[in-house]
Amino acid sequence: MATTITMPQLGETVTEGTVAQWLKKPGDSVEKYEPFVEVSTDKVNAEVPAPVSGVLREILVKEGETVATGTPIAVIEEVGAQSSAPAPAPADASVQPAPHAPTPVTPAFAPTHADRSPAATAFSPGLQVASSATNGHGACAAADAGSLEAALRKASPAVRRLAREHHIDIRTLKGTGAHGRVTAADVLAAAQMGPSAAVGQAIASAAAPAATPTRSTVSAPPASGTSTYGEPIPGTLIPLTQARRIIAERMVESKHTAPHAWSMVEVDVTTLWAWREREKARFERETGYKLTLLPFFIRAVVESLARFPLMNARFTPDGIYVEKDVNIGIAVGLPTNLVVPVIKHADTLSIKGLALAAAELIDRARKGKLTVDDLSGGTFTVNNNGANGSYASAPIINAGQAGIVTMEAVVKKPVVVENDAIAIRQMMNVCLSLDHRVVDGYIASGFLADLKKRLEAMGPDGVL
Repeated sequence: MATTITMPQLGETVTEGTVAQWLKKPGDSVEKYEPFVEVSTDKVNAEVPAPVSGVLREILVKEGETVATGTPIAVIEEVGAQSSAPAPAPADASVQPAPHAPTPVTPAFAPTHADRSPAATAFSPGLQVASSATNGHGACAAADAGSLEAALRKASPAVRRLAREHHIDIRTLKGTGAHGRVTAADVLAAAQMGPSAAVGQAIASAAAPAATPTRSTVSAPPASGTSTYGEPIPGTLIPLTQARRIIAERMVESKHTAPHAWSMVEVDVTTLWAWREREKARFERETGYKLTLLPFFIRAVVESLARFPLMNARFTPDGIYVEKDVNIGIAVGLPTNLVVPVIKHADTLSIKGLALAAAELIDRARKGKLTVDDLSGGTFTVNNNGANGSYASAPIINAGQAGIVTMEAVVKKPVVVENDAIAIRQMMNVCLSLDHRVVDGYIASGFLADLKKRLEAMGPDGVL
């Protein structure tokens, strides 16, 4: 029996995927659960396991092509199944036997939640999707003839739709797909981008001169494991990686869409610092991870979010939606880009639980092992700028959230305490950027004041 494999849905809001690489070729045997194709989305790359054992009979989507979720991409002839050789022609040539329709199968690991967004409902699995993904003239009916021809030549309808959503001119992109085709990976890399986005090739600017520069050379893309810009050389041009270009576009979009406001408070974390100092050696000995101030800070943040739920909300055209879950994104800087993995249901975790969850996510981020689930669902973001010695910062809000709060460097300062005495205290600035469409200064300042109070009340004899 022949089994048709369809493009899996790698995330609740993912509507399409790109065939990045076929790990098997037609005629190769495939074991059940053995990866046979690598699929790329705007967030991550994932190897798709075979749902059955058999022989890869046919590849329906070429490498570099982007198709909607549910679209057939390959056919596997199961082991022991009757050969699919053509049957002899019937005596009456006018009577055609009904073709055997392979059973479409979506890999078991794909999420079952259907995306109800307009973009997703525009696609449905089956022949119609397959034809639109390969032809797509209807998707560009409103474009002029020249733009239509160029777009059809360089990208699929789904990719063109993504480009329109993110205000990207496909004509300026150098496709990394087959025959220079522009793929979804060339257009997107998650705001909460996965590490796979960092390996995208540099995008060629349409306005760039064709001639080779004489006084300035173009640096080659950095080798794996090096920083985004390698070793900068004065007087040279460094090509933008796909991740860096998309980060720039997302940040500009966030600043243009959400009216940012900013506030800061100074927090005395002397007793919290003493608590962490008391626990850090034992914690590292028992878990293998270092104990930083981050989990203490996250715990205080989620408690303040419970007190001020509008900070855990997002703006929509229909109104302000207050999130039910408290999922805290933690900004992690990598040599190649920035990712924001998410601690799900952070309000249900102890400080130790938060420490372990954060440490594991940061470790996976640095190893390039984050999954789609790790990067999705964030409702509020925390950033530890103090790790690099930052004293104050004004971060850009993660799109779709109401705010982002930073913990800055802890420094010893003389502070006026009780009875006008002066003492040396461990002081830390806490900075908040907020979406002024969702909250006003009254709520934001209340949130910061509550967060300050909770941080200053922590330790030194607390329990993790």
